[in-house]
Amino acid sequence: MTRKPHRNGRGLFLGALLGAVVGALIGRAAGSAVFGALLGAVIGAAVLYRVNPGPWNRD
Repeated sequence: MTRKPHRNGRGLFLGALLGAVVGALIGRAAGSAVFGALLGAVIGAAVLYRVNPGPWNRD
């Protein structure tokens, strides 16, 4: 019996959303809100996709 990887699509979406907001705020202070939002979305999505586990299918 193999287990699925500890990954979650909702974490991907939530990470992209939160990362974009935080990145835009930090990017605005640094001079480029759009670049900050894009970079924040990519980093946030990658982190929460990997860290935030989805429920295991228990039969």
